[in-house]
Amino acid sequence: MALAEFIRRNEPGARGFSAQNLWRMRQFFETWRGFSKLSPLVRELTWTHNLIILGQCKRPEEREFYLRLCQRERWSKRDLERQIRACLSERAVLQPPKLAPLVGELHPQAEAMFKDSYVLDFLDLPQEHSERELQRALVARLKDFLLELGPDFCFSGQEVRIQVGSRDFFLDLLFYHRTLQCLVAFDLKIGRFEPEYLGKMEFYLEALDRDVKKPHEGPSIGVLLCATKDNEVVEYALARSVSPALIAEYQTALPDKQLLQRKLHEFYQLASPGEGKVKGTTHKA
Repeated sequence: MALAEFIRRNEPGARGFSAQNLWRMRQFFETWRGFSKLSPLVRELTWTHNLIILGQCKRPEEREFYLRLCQRERWSKRDLERQIRACLSERAVLQPPKLAPLVGELHPQAEAMFKDSYVLDFLDLPQEHSERELQRALVARLKDFLLELGPDFCFSGQEVRIQVGSRDFFLDLLFYHRTLQCLVAFDLKIGRFEPEYLGKMEFYLEALDRDVKKPHEGPSIGVLLCATKDNEVVEYALARSVSPALIAEYQTALPDKQLLQRKLHEFYQLASPGEGKVKGTTHKA
Protein backbone atom coordinates (compact mmCIF):
# COMPACT_ATOMS: atom_id res chain seq x y z
CA MET A 1 0.00 0.00 0.00
CA ALA A 2 1.42 3.36 -1.07
CA LEU A 3 0.35 5.13 2.13
CA ALA A 4 2.19 2.62 4.33
CA GLU A 5 5.35 3.07 2.28
CA PHE A 6 4.98 6.89 2.43
CA ILE A 7 4.69 6.81 6.25
CA ARG A 8 7.67 4.43 6.53
CA ARG A 9 9.88 6.77 4.47
CA ASN A 10 8.79 10.06 6.02
CA GLU A 11 8.18 8.95 9.63
CA PRO A 12 10.79 6.24 10.27
CA GLY A 13 10.06 6.23 14.00
CA ALA A 14 6.31 5.62 13.63
CA ARG A 15 5.04 2.16 14.48
CA GLY A 16 1.79 0.37 13.73
CA PHE A 17 1.22 1.75 10.24
CA SER A 18 1.75 -1.36 8.18
CA ALA A 19 -0.43 -1.92 5.11
CA GLN A 20 -2.50 -4.44 7.07
CA ASN A 21 -3.01 -2.10 10.02
CA LEU A 22 -3.96 0.79 7.76
CA TRP A 23 -6.55 -1.44 6.07
CA ARG A 24 -7.94 -2.33 9.51
CA MET A 25 -8.11 1.36 10.44
CA ARG A 26 -10.10 2.07 7.30
CA GLN A 27 -12.40 -0.87 8.03
CA PHE A 28 -12.86 0.41 11.59
CA PHE A 29 -13.79 3.90 10.34
CA GLU A 30 -16.19 2.65 7.68
CA THR A 31 -17.90 0.26 10.10
CA TRP A 32 -18.66 2.76 12.85
CA ARG A 33 -18.92 6.14 11.11
CA GLY A 34 -22.71 5.84 10.84
CA PHE A 35 -23.22 4.93 14.52
CA SER A 36 -22.67 8.16 16.42
CA LYS A 37 -24.35 6.82 19.58
CA LEU A 38 -21.84 3.95 19.74
CA SER A 39 -18.69 5.95 19.06
CA PRO A 40 -18.08 6.73 22.78
CA LEU A 41 -18.22 3.00 23.55
CA VAL A 42 -15.87 2.13 20.70
CA ARG A 43 -13.29 4.55 22.08
CA GLU A 44 -13.42 2.91 25.52
CA LEU A 45 -12.29 -0.46 24.17
CA THR A 46 -8.72 -1.35 23.29
CA TRP A 47 -7.67 -1.65 19.66
CA THR A 48 -7.33 -5.42 20.16
CA HIS A 49 -10.90 -5.74 21.46
CA ASN A 50 -12.21 -3.70 18.55
CA LEU A 51 -10.33 -5.87 16.05
CA ILE A 52 -11.79 -9.04 17.56
CA ILE A 53 -15.34 -7.68 17.28
CA LEU A 54 -14.75 -6.44 13.73
CA GLY A 55 -13.11 -9.65 12.61
CA GLN A 56 -15.39 -12.23 14.23
CA CYS A 57 -18.80 -10.54 14.15
CA LYS A 58 -20.54 -10.08 10.83
CA ARG A 59 -23.92 -8.50 11.57
CA PRO A 60 -24.24 -4.91 12.91
CA GLU A 61 -26.54 -6.17 15.70
CA GLU A 62 -23.94 -8.72 16.77
CA ARG A 63 -21.17 -6.15 16.83
CA GLU A 64 -23.26 -3.76 18.89
CA PHE A 65 -24.17 -6.57 21.30
CA TYR A 66 -20.54 -7.44 22.07
CA LEU A 67 -19.42 -3.82 22.03
CA ARG A 68 -21.88 -2.91 24.78
CA LEU A 69 -21.29 -6.00 26.91
CA CYS A 70 -17.52 -5.82 26.56
CA GLN A 71 -17.50 -2.17 27.62
CA ARG A 72 -19.78 -2.81 30.60
CA GLU A 73 -18.22 -6.05 31.84
CA ARG A 74 -14.59 -5.09 31.17
CA TRP A 75 -13.95 -8.42 29.48
CA SER A 76 -10.38 -9.41 28.79
CA LYS A 77 -9.39 -10.44 25.27
CA ARG A 78 -9.75 -14.08 26.30
CA ASP A 79 -13.19 -13.52 27.84
CA LEU A 80 -14.47 -11.71 24.75
CA GLU A 81 -13.23 -14.43 22.42
CA ARG A 82 -14.83 -17.13 24.53
CA GLN A 83 -18.20 -15.40 24.58
CA ILE A 84 -18.11 -15.09 20.78
CA ARG A 85 -17.16 -18.77 20.42
CA ALA A 86 -20.02 -19.67 22.77
CA CYS A 87 -22.45 -17.79 20.48
CA LEU A 88 -23.72 -15.57 23.28
CA SER A 89 -25.42 -13.08 20.95
CA GLU A 90 -27.12 -15.79 18.87
CA ARG A 91 -28.38 -17.56 21.99
CA ALA A 92 -29.66 -14.30 23.49
CA VAL A 93 -31.80 -13.71 20.40
CA LEU A 94 -32.92 -17.25 19.54
CA GLN A 95 -33.18 -18.76 23.02
CA PRO A 96 -34.75 -16.35 25.53
CA PRO A 97 -34.87 -17.68 29.12
CA LYS A 98 -37.85 -19.77 30.26
CA LEU A 99 -39.21 -17.94 33.32
CA ALA A 100 -42.21 -18.55 35.53
CA PRO A 101 -44.65 -15.59 35.25
CA LEU A 102 -43.97 -14.62 38.86
CA VAL A 103 -40.30 -13.98 38.10
CA GLY A 104 -41.17 -11.10 35.80
CA GLU A 105 -43.70 -9.71 38.25
CA LEU A 106 -41.28 -9.69 41.18
CA HIS A 107 -38.13 -8.87 39.20
CA PRO A 108 -38.94 -7.01 35.94
CA GLN A 109 -35.26 -6.98 34.94
CA ALA A 110 -34.78 -10.72 35.39
CA GLU A 111 -35.23 -11.72 31.75
CA ALA A 112 -32.07 -9.82 30.86
CA MET A 113 -30.09 -11.47 33.67
CA PHE A 114 -30.59 -15.16 32.85
CA LYS A 115 -30.10 -17.48 29.89
CA ASP A 116 -31.97 -20.40 28.43
CA SER A 117 -28.75 -22.42 28.16
CA TYR A 118 -25.33 -22.18 29.78
CA VAL A 119 -22.20 -23.37 27.99
CA LEU A 120 -19.90 -25.21 30.40
CA ASP A 121 -17.27 -26.47 27.97
CA PHE A 122 -14.52 -25.35 30.37
CA LEU A 123 -15.40 -28.12 32.86
CA ASP A 124 -13.95 -31.01 30.83
CA LEU A 125 -16.55 -33.32 32.32
CA PRO A 126 -16.90 -36.89 31.01
CA GLN A 127 -20.08 -37.64 29.11
CA GLU A 128 -21.29 -39.69 32.05
CA HIS A 129 -21.04 -37.64 35.25
CA SER A 130 -22.90 -37.32 38.53
CA GLU A 131 -24.58 -34.25 40.00
CA ARG A 132 -21.90 -34.14 42.68
CA GLU A 133 -19.16 -34.13 40.00
CA LEU A 134 -20.96 -31.34 38.17
CA GLN A 135 -21.25 -29.30 41.36
CA ARG A 136 -17.60 -29.75 42.30
CA ALA A 137 -16.42 -28.92 38.79
CA LEU A 138 -18.45 -25.70 38.73
CA VAL A 139 -16.99 -24.57 42.04
CA ALA A 140 -13.47 -25.52 40.95
CA ARG A 141 -13.87 -23.36 37.83
CA LEU A 142 -15.94 -20.70 39.56
CA LYS A 143 -14.40 -17.75 37.70
CA ASP A 144 -15.37 -19.26 34.35
CA PHE A 145 -18.83 -20.17 35.63
CA LEU A 146 -19.42 -16.63 36.87
CA LEU A 147 -18.42 -15.28 33.47
CA GLU A 148 -20.94 -17.60 31.82
CA LEU A 149 -23.67 -16.68 34.31
CA GLY A 150 -23.30 -13.01 33.50
CA PRO A 151 -22.80 -9.79 35.46
CA ASP A 152 -23.50 -9.21 39.16
CA PHE A 153 -23.64 -12.84 40.29
CA CYS A 154 -21.81 -13.34 43.60
CA PHE A 155 -21.08 -16.83 44.90
CA SER A 156 -22.52 -17.57 48.36
CA GLY A 157 -21.81 -21.27 48.82
CA GLN A 158 -22.26 -24.89 47.81
CA GLU A 159 -24.33 -27.53 49.58
CA VAL A 160 -25.88 -24.75 51.63
CA ARG A 161 -27.72 -26.22 54.59
CA ILE A 162 -31.31 -25.19 55.20
CA GLN A 163 -33.00 -26.44 58.34
CA VAL A 164 -36.78 -26.82 58.32
CA GLY A 165 -38.31 -28.38 61.41
CA SER A 166 -36.03 -31.19 62.51
CA ARG A 167 -34.72 -31.91 59.02
CA ASP A 168 -31.75 -30.60 57.05
CA PHE A 169 -31.88 -29.84 53.33
CA PHE A 170 -28.99 -28.83 51.08
CA LEU A 171 -28.95 -26.44 48.14
CA ASP A 172 -26.47 -27.36 45.41
CA LEU A 173 -25.30 -23.79 44.77
CA LEU A 174 -26.36 -20.41 46.14
CA PHE A 175 -25.60 -17.01 44.60
CA TYR A 176 -26.55 -13.40 45.26
CA HIS A 177 -27.42 -11.06 42.40
CA ARG A 178 -26.42 -7.46 43.06
CA THR A 179 -28.73 -5.79 40.54
CA LEU A 180 -31.80 -7.84 41.40
CA GLN A 181 -30.81 -7.79 45.10
CA CYS A 182 -31.93 -11.32 45.76
CA LEU A 183 -30.64 -14.81 46.42
CA VAL A 184 -30.44 -17.17 43.44
CA ALA A 185 -30.57 -20.91 44.18
CA PHE A 186 -29.27 -23.46 41.66
CA ASP A 187 -30.51 -27.05 41.69
CA LEU A 188 -28.39 -29.24 39.40
CA LYS A 189 -29.85 -32.11 37.38
CA ILE A 190 -27.77 -34.31 35.08
CA GLY A 191 -30.84 -35.61 33.23
CA ARG A 192 -33.78 -34.00 31.49
CA PHE A 193 -36.14 -31.62 33.25
CA GLU A 194 -39.10 -33.22 35.00
CA PRO A 195 -42.11 -31.17 36.21
CA GLU A 196 -41.85 -32.52 39.75
CA TYR A 197 -38.49 -30.75 40.18
CA LEU A 198 -40.37 -27.46 40.51
CA GLY A 199 -42.06 -28.59 43.75
CA LYS A 200 -38.69 -29.11 45.41
CA MET A 201 -37.47 -25.74 44.15
CA GLU A 202 -40.57 -24.02 45.51
CA PHE A 203 -39.78 -25.53 48.92
CA TYR A 204 -36.18 -24.26 48.77
CA LEU A 205 -37.28 -20.75 47.82
CA GLU A 206 -39.84 -20.60 50.61
CA ALA A 207 -37.17 -21.64 53.12
CA LEU A 208 -34.70 -19.09 51.76
CA ASP A 209 -37.23 -16.26 51.94
CA ARG A 210 -38.34 -17.13 55.46
CA ASP A 211 -35.02 -17.93 57.08
CA VAL A 212 -32.09 -16.65 54.98
CA LYS A 213 -32.85 -13.50 53.00
CA LYS A 214 -32.37 -10.07 54.54
CA PRO A 215 -35.33 -7.70 55.04
CA HIS A 216 -34.15 -5.32 52.30
CA GLU A 217 -33.67 -8.11 49.72
CA GLY A 218 -36.20 -9.20 47.13
CA PRO A 219 -37.81 -12.66 46.83
CA SER A 220 -35.36 -15.40 45.96
CA ILE A 221 -35.14 -16.89 42.46
CA GLY A 222 -34.61 -20.56 41.68
CA VAL A 223 -32.77 -21.98 38.66
CA LEU A 224 -33.22 -25.61 37.69
CA LEU A 225 -30.12 -26.34 35.61
CA CYS A 226 -30.71 -29.55 33.66
CA ALA A 227 -28.79 -31.45 31.00
CA THR A 228 -31.78 -31.34 28.64
CA LYS A 229 -35.34 -30.09 28.57
CA ASP A 230 -38.43 -30.30 26.40
CA ASN A 231 -39.56 -26.72 25.83
CA GLU A 232 -43.23 -27.65 25.67
CA VAL A 233 -42.98 -29.52 28.99
CA VAL A 234 -41.20 -26.49 30.46
CA GLU A 235 -43.92 -24.14 29.20
CA TYR A 236 -46.67 -26.23 30.78
CA ALA A 237 -44.78 -26.65 34.06
CA LEU A 238 -44.07 -22.93 34.44
CA ALA A 239 -47.50 -21.68 33.36
CA ARG A 240 -49.04 -22.02 36.83
CA SER A 241 -45.91 -22.10 38.94
CA VAL A 242 -46.40 -20.22 42.21
CA SER A 243 -42.69 -19.56 42.72
CA PRO A 244 -40.18 -17.34 40.89
CA ALA A 245 -38.24 -20.08 39.13
CA LEU A 246 -36.76 -20.77 35.71
CA ILE A 247 -35.53 -23.80 33.84
CA ALA A 248 -32.29 -23.77 31.87
CA GLU A 249 -30.05 -26.41 30.38
CA TYR A 250 -26.29 -26.76 30.36
CA GLN A 251 -24.06 -27.78 27.47
CA THR A 252 -20.63 -29.31 27.97
CA ALA A 253 -19.49 -28.44 24.43
CA LEU A 254 -19.57 -25.25 22.39
CA PRO A 255 -22.73 -24.86 20.30
CA ASP A 256 -22.71 -25.18 16.51
CA LYS A 257 -22.08 -21.56 15.54
CA GLN A 258 -22.88 -22.02 11.84
CA LEU A 259 -26.23 -23.62 12.66
CA LEU A 260 -27.14 -20.82 15.07
CA GLN A 261 -26.09 -18.18 12.54
CA ARG A 262 -28.32 -19.74 9.88
CA LYS A 263 -31.24 -19.70 12.32
CA LEU A 264 -30.42 -16.12 13.25
CA HIS A 265 -30.40 -15.12 9.59
CA GLU A 266 -33.86 -16.65 9.19
CA PHE A 267 -35.00 -14.84 12.34
CA TYR A 268 -33.89 -11.44 11.05
CA GLN A 269 -35.52 -12.10 7.68
CA LEU A 270 -38.85 -12.72 9.42
CA ALA A 271 -38.54 -9.98 12.03
CA SER A 272 -38.75 -6.29 11.35
CA PRO A 273 -35.43 -4.38 11.64
CA GLY A 274 -36.57 -2.83 14.91
CA GLU A 275 -37.49 -6.13 16.51
CA GLY A 276 -34.21 -7.73 15.48
CA LYS A 277 -32.14 -4.92 16.90
CA VAL A 278 -33.96 -4.81 20.21
CA LYS A 279 -33.88 -8.58 20.77
CA GLY A 280 -30.21 -8.73 19.89
CA THR A 281 -29.23 -6.20 22.54
CA THR A 282 -31.53 -6.85 25.47
CA HIS A 283 -29.06 -8.84 27.55
CA LYS A 284 -28.74 -5.86 29.90
CA ALA A 285 -26.40 -4.25 27.44
